[in-house]
Amino acid sequence: MNICTSGNQLLRNFRLCLNNSHLQSSSFWGLKNCKAPINPSTFKNVHQNLGSTSYLFNRCATRLGATARFYSLDKEQGQDLKSTSGEQTSSTTDNPVLNETQSTPPLSYKQQQKEAGRYLDPLAQDAEPYSERESQREQFYDHLKNCNSPYDVLDLAGNYTLTWRRVSNSLTKIWETTKKMSDDQKRYERKLMFEHPVFEQLCQQAMKDAGRMRRDDLAYSLLALVKLGVSQRSRVVQTLLRVIQEHINDFDEKALSVLANCLSDMDSDKNADALKAGLRLLVETRIPKIKNVVALQTMMRCIGKDAPVSLKRKLEAKALSMLSQFSLPNSQYMFTTLAAMDFNSSTLLDACSSKIIENIHGIPFWRLIYVLQSSKDLQYRNAALFSAIAEYVMSTLDMWSNKQIVLFLGLFGDLGLRHAGLMDAFAEKVTETSESLTLRDVINILKSYSLLNHLPKNQKKQFLESLSSVFESYLPKILPTELLRGVYYFCVLGCFPQSSLDKLLQEDILKELLLPDQRTHGANERILHYINLCLELDCSASTTVATITSAKPSHSPSLTVNPIVLGALKRSLGDEVCQQGVLLQNDYFIDFQITLDKDRKFVLQSQSEENSQTEYLQRVAVLCAPVSAFCLGTTHPKGKLSMKMRHLTALGYSIVLVPAQEFEKLQEDEQVQFLKTRIFAEPEPALAAINQET
Repeated sequence: MNICTSGNQLLRNFRLCLNNSHLQSSSFWGLKNCKAPINPSTFKNVHQNLGSTSYLFNRCATRLGATARFYSLDKEQGQDLKSTSGEQTSSTTDNPVLNETQSTPPLSYKQQQKEAGRYLDPLAQDAEPYSERESQREQFYDHLKNCNSPYDVLDLAGNYTLTWRRVSNSLTKIWETTKKMSDDQKRYERKLMFEHPVFEQLCQQAMKDAGRMRRDDLAYSLLALVKLGVSQRSRVVQTLLRVIQEHINDFDEKALSVLANCLSDMDSDKNADALKAGLRLLVETRIPKIKNVVALQTMMRCIGKDAPVSLKRKLEAKALSMLSQFSLPNSQYMFTTLAAMDFNSSTLLDACSSKIIENIHGIPFWRLIYVLQSSKDLQYRNAALFSAIAEYVMSTLDMWSNKQIVLFLGLFGDLGLRHAGLMDAFAEKVTETSESLTLRDVINILKSYSLLNHLPKNQKKQFLESLSSVFESYLPKILPTELLRGVYYFCVLGCFPQSSLDKLLQEDILKELLLPDQRTHGANERILHYINLCLELDCSASTTVATITSAKPSHSPSLTVNPIVLGALKRSLGDEVCQQGVLLQNDYFIDFQITLDKDRKFVLQSQSEENSQTEYLQRVAVLCAPVSAFCLGTTHPKGKLSMKMRHLTALGYSIVLVPAQEFEKLQEDEQVQFLKTRIFAEPEPALAAINQET
């Protein structure tokens, strides 16, 4: 066997070997077909240069699985060469790539990188050592971790060569530094970022290297640019969208999840819509191959809220088939996953709820909050799950801060859960430590207790006085909208703090709340109307209510009545014995009004008789309330319904409350008996009427 006559020819063959991805056994075709002999001196010169190319040999052999071997003219000549080349030849022939008789496994990637550190380019005389490049890389990322603002990141990036990996990490770090900033600080930092010259270089390099980026780097780069407020129509964003479209089939679950999060924040345009459609098709094709619960939940998050229901059903069926594999974290994350899909699967959520209830003591605070928040978003109501969480919070009340409990109560209020034990225990804690509450804490506590129509049994007065005292301490610097909300919550609970009312009655405050160009004008008008009613009908103080507002809310209540209740009343009392859809001057709507004699023995049918002898009559207001007007799992009325019942009682009505959903489940004879029992019963005290239960 002969070897090539030229060292340059040899090196060119090796470089072709590196660049040719399809080269296997023919890598050294030029070596095998070389006929010209070579003298020992020429071989010596070439052989001395082989050390500088050993990395290339190893690299080629490792990548392509080819074995490179070199043969001398004869054994004796090989021995002569060893003796003439000295230590250089001895060390070189020890290389397993050059040794005919030795064979070693391919080098690992880390070993290759270490070997590459000695010789980066066999033709470069002053190549930079790999160790120096490695130290610069580590130095860059160490400095990057310590950056606290976008400007710091850009200054750092400007001092280094912008590789695609550094571009991706720099953009992601810029986004991370702005996450915890206030809105004003974010605007200021972004202004500085867009004016920094290195930011434009980052975007240019991102467009240039997009095709070479790893899939997760592509996804994170696009996410960072979108979150930083870079225009969706900009060239860099559109370039990344196009490149991702070309390589989306290669994206793993993590990269798809990041991409889905990014697309959810993007507006509709040609490239974004095409990518969303491709993402859903990719998820649908991968469903049968999914074997892992985490991968399934990632795919479910990817499709977003706008996905077709058929695709959501397929993912639901796949999740139900894997229920036996669900761990406790899987069950918790399924709530947030379904919320991300905007898909309420009661069967799936019920199964996850059972696992959460069994292991409630091992779940941290934020996981419980996410479960409750997702249930609210999905309109999922599970009294057993919510009660278990409330029981756990109450049993460990001392380990939670006031802010954490307020957050729990706020979500319980939105979900309609009234856990009397937890609310009484927290009210006692608030009464003892009211000085530690902030204005936001007070407003949120008032909102929860007024919404659920709950006051502690034994400390009602002390609880309200503590909250009122803290609330009034913030009056000098309180915003008009916060003042309005706080006073309204107090009024719903039947409390009227005089200092807060005086502040609200100031002319400049009322004018600001009722500005016609305000976005909350309608809501403010309705709240002021209810405060006015409370002061007229509940408050015995000498407050001038006419100065608040004489306008009624702009919305009109529904004037339709429940036909099932109407039919039951006719069967119970006969035709034309009740008035339907009575709208009072104060804008309260009564479904059915019945007039009885003073002793509640019989129904009066003559309107003239009713008008002439009002002091000997008893008016009954039949109110049909939907399930949303009651606390979860009970017939305890919520705050607004309770206030309406209280006001109608003050106007002389006897209240009959009919839970529409429960009433419709009764048989006809049971419906008749239900109405007769409550219509002809002795009038109850106002407080008992408000809290009556079927």
